[in-house]
Amino acid sequence: MTYKMVVFDWDGTILDSTGAITRAIQHACLDAGLPDPGEEIASYVIGLGLSDALRHAAPGASEAQIALLIESYRKHYLSKDHELELFSGAIPLLKQLNAMGVICTVATGKSRQGLNRAMANSDTARYFMGSRCADECHSKPHPQMILELMEEFGIDAAHVVMIGDTTHDLNMANAAGVHALSVQTGAHPPKLLNQVPHLQSFRSINELAPWLIQTISAQS
Repeated sequence: MTYKMVVFDWDGTILDSTGAITRAIQHACLDAGLPDPGEEIASYVIGLGLSDALRHAAPGASEAQIALLIESYRKHYLSKDHELELFSGAIPLLKQLNAMGVICTVATGKSRQGLNRAMANSDTARYFMGSRCADECHSKPHPQMILELMEEFGIDAAHVVMIGDTTHDLNMANAAGVHALSVQTGAHPPKLLNQVPHLQSFRSINELAPWLIQTISAQS
């Protein structure tokens, strides 16, 4: 099995955004007159499509309240997103994978507009050949994002690995029949990540990178 494509999650994996998203969800709930879901629940839903995430964070909210939550969330998050930074080691890893001819892609709970904005802010679009967003596909953990990326590039499951920071990512990978790796840099703690089968878990991208590069090099 040679990895020809790496599918990255975005928030909490490439971009250090978990705290900002969590706070935006909490503020949005308060703005809508709903209870603060608390940090644990607000962070747990990261990675899902925005409307699905907010429905989980605010169970029982009406459709009108969900619309208000979405508007308020975007106001809070977009006021800070330009200040967010990539995780250490993200760019060197992407550059090395590109140089090795590995296809780098993104599967994210962000909207297309949100991902485009995030890539523009971080000047990272050049490193990715493809992407799928939550407003184009079923929300994670449905496998549609990965399956569409595999079809787009003509790569079968044996040659794909997913990297993410949540159980939503790992469950999506399992549903798509591809390998998965986790990084402990985002929304879900190691104890939760380890409840979902995957190859290995790493504390950071800097820890993951040599393992992934060595594995791909050994397979070549």
